[in-house]
Amino acid sequence: MIRDAHTLRRFEDDLMKRGPQLSFREALQLFESMWKEGITLGILPLSDPLGGIEVDIELARVLNCLKNSLPE
Repeated sequence: MIRDAHTLRRFEDDLMKRGPQLSFREALQLFESMWKEGITLGILPLSDPLGGIEVDIELARVLNCLKNSLPE
């Protein structure tokens, strides 16, 4: 849960300014924090990792068809 929106906003702004300049260690720490947050929220690990993939595939197919049918 986000308790301090201002601090989060400053973090996001700083991250956007730096761009993709995270070191491996920083990226790993960020990933681990997000993973722990997902576990805390009860979202991770997924009970069925492929659950709903049919819907995702169909959506991707439709969007690709739409993209390819638009004039340039």
